[in-house]
Amino acid sequence: MAWQPLEKGENNYDVVIVGAGISGINFAYRIQERCPNLSYTILEGRHEMGGTWSLFKYPGIRSDSDLFTFGFPWRPWKENTAIAQGDLIKQYVKDSAAAYGIDKRIQYQTLVSGAQYDSANKTWTLAATTKGTEKRTIKCRFMLICTGYYDYETPLQTEIPGINDFKGEVIHPQFWPEKLDYTNKEVVIIGSGATAITVLPVMSETAKRVTMLQRSPSYVMAIPQEDALEKFIRRWFNWFPAFQHAAIRIKWILAPLLLTTLSAKFPERVKATMHKLTQQQLPSSIPRDPHFTPRYYPWEQRMCMCPDGDFFKSLRSGKANIATGTIQNISGKTIKLNDGQEINTDIIVTATGLKLRFAGGMDLKVDGKPYNVSEHFVWKGQMLQDLPNAAFVVGYVDASWTLGADATAQLITRMFNQMKKEDVVEVIPQLSAQEKKTMKESSLLRLNSTYVTKGKKTLPMAGDQGQWVPRSNYIRDIFMAWYGDIKSGTVWVRGV
Repeated sequence: MAWQPLEKGENNYDVVIVGAGISGINFAYRIQERCPNLSYTILEGRHEMGGTWSLFKYPGIRSDSDLFTFGFPWRPWKENTAIAQGDLIKQYVKDSAAAYGIDKRIQYQTLVSGAQYDSANKTWTLAATTKGTEKRTIKCRFMLICTGYYDYETPLQTEIPGINDFKGEVIHPQFWPEKLDYTNKEVVIIGSGATAITVLPVMSETAKRVTMLQRSPSYVMAIPQEDALEKFIRRWFNWFPAFQHAAIRIKWILAPLLLTTLSAKFPERVKATMHKLTQQQLPSSIPRDPHFTPRYYPWEQRMCMCPDGDFFKSLRSGKANIATGTIQNISGKTIKLNDGQEINTDIIVTATGLKLRFAGGMDLKVDGKPYNVSEHFVWKGQMLQDLPNAAFVVGYVDASWTLGADATAQLITRMFNQMKKEDVVEVIPQLSAQEKKTMKESSLLRLNSTYVTKGKKTLPMAGDQGQWVPRSNYIRDIFMAWYGDIKSGTVWVRGV
């Protein structure tokens, strides 16, 4: 890049990546691959890499999308199973980083609390704390925010009447006690999202009984860990591993895209099909209505996946049950619902969602002025209006996170090389005068889930026109990253 070199020092870099999860490791690889002339480091607030897969410890934690696309395109997932447990994913991330020397570039226990951009010097200065006490400043020309979009310290708070009077244990999945013994215990999981669908089958293996208590139902789809097409590809193309991986990966890219497209165009038909598939999985003791009749159409909220139908198997075994209704009160060890149902339990698991938080709560400033993320629009789903030399990563709501992360990494590294070619030192996304007058806000995540609607004010805005519309299609986005316009909606400033 045509930036003037920073003063010499161990805390100065061309690029700083904040976060050593899936997004951060992938960005580091793309920088090494496509911009080897750039110096970079990764700042990670925790003691190890892995992000979500390092933080969460609840029973059965696993991916909610397939590993053939959730895994890195540059280091294929080689297992036969599409859905993987959290510890396997964490190890896969660690092995991938080690294979390319990325692990040597990570500074652990380095928590970034603030970042300020100086327009005169075209420099970001990051304020960080190492090991909880040591204050540091790190400077860079370009900052990449790979922190995810939820709060690591605080879960989503949901009002549950009488929860403080409960005489048993209350557990939130985000802070699961590793020594929790639920053997032969009555357990109630409050929630109906991916976490509840994941936890129930595992806990029901040793608990006396597990009940999933939901205020409103979700769509749950049983998917095989290895389907007939994948078995065919592996059997007949075992002599060509690269083709095997490419074919299976393409299948997993296209299948969700097809499903979400059909859901948008034919919502009633897809809903009817989901109801039919669900009915086939349920025991006679559990009616589909009201327990599996969501108030919304498929993919208006993220769909829950259960590998090999493990969630439904638990219901059929009799060790797990489901209740639908609102809580009137909790007293002692009894949950009373408004319809009169009473559920006795020893443990309550509050799987009620995550609290959204942008950039890990970093305090952002430009030339000394506070930068409020929620008041700005997002350019191409990866840079923020009026925020120079900075990009962030957000994945798709209807496909693997890594697909969105890699589309972003490929576009931004292409931008780096173009900046070098044109002697550009600064890129700033900006609305045109007309867009300022006519732009309407739309949701960045395109979901009506509770955690999204409650956290809306913490995220930047997507627009309804031009370069500001939210991303939704990986195939379109990856072609945009390779060949598309990377200048419209931005100001490129050349060096003096």
